[in-house]
Amino acid sequence: MDWQVVLALLAVAAMAGWIDAVVGGGGLLQLPALLLAGGSLPVASVLGTNKLAATLGTLAAAVTYRRKHPISVKVAVIGGGAAVAGSAGGAIVATAVSSDFLRPVILVLLVAVAVFVLLRPQFGVTGTAGEGPDAARQAPRRRGVALVVLLAGGGIGFYDGLVGPGTGTFLIMAFTTVLSLEFIRALSTVKTINVGTNLGALLVFASQGHVLWLLGLGMSLFNVAGAIVGARMTMSRGSGFVRVVLLSVVAVMVLRLGYAEFA
Repeated sequence: MDWQVVLALLAVAAMAGWIDAVVGGGGLLQLPALLLAGGSLPVASVLGTNKLAATLGTLAAAVTYRRKHPISVKVAVIGGGAAVAGSAGGAIVATAVSSDFLRPVILVLLVAVAVFVLLRPQFGVTGTAGEGPDAARQAPRRRGVALVVLLAGGGIGFYDGLVGPGTGTFLIMAFTTVLSLEFIRALSTVKTINVGTNLGALLVFASQGHVLWLLGLGMSLFNVAGAIVGARMTMSRGSGFVRVVLLSVVAVMVLRLGYAEFA
């Protein structure tokens, strides 16, 4: 791989880390760039390398958010465990089955997300689970939350292992709704679960030799840097900033998937 291509991939990794830390969806930038640069590389190797960078970048964002906002331990354990298992299962399927059939479903979901956020201006800007730093810890005690967290973590984790791009966005939407919290308060818990969705797939790809370690570690450094900057910007600018970026990322995702589906 030419050094110019490698430098371009490192820059893309930094931008993807920033986007992913703020609202998810960094894979929509990083994965296509890897596929384009990879040429004749096996798709599984591209997916595995992408997961290495995404796992470390998401971990950096989770640690950054957690320093200021407490996580819901119960949600993180249940959702994270389900995410690891679901992601591993999705990765196993991804090595043998084409994921093209998922594109129309994802497109519909993304349009639904955009409509939902636009019609509810206060969604993710004001929380209803309580006041103060213990709000995130109180939310999981509500009836039925554990089951929803289990299903959401496992289902979105499976998608992440199978396809990947947009996972962070889906997680933010799902767990902001479940926890009835502001985007900012939910992000520390969501990013912890997102680590699980990346890790499960990474373990499967790595065990099968589908990770380009040198390139992946280089991209990881830039992804981590972008993630830390993105997380700090998010905490300083607040939930309104996340809302704007969320709608922007969803719009780009809809356009990209729509073009791929109907062009």
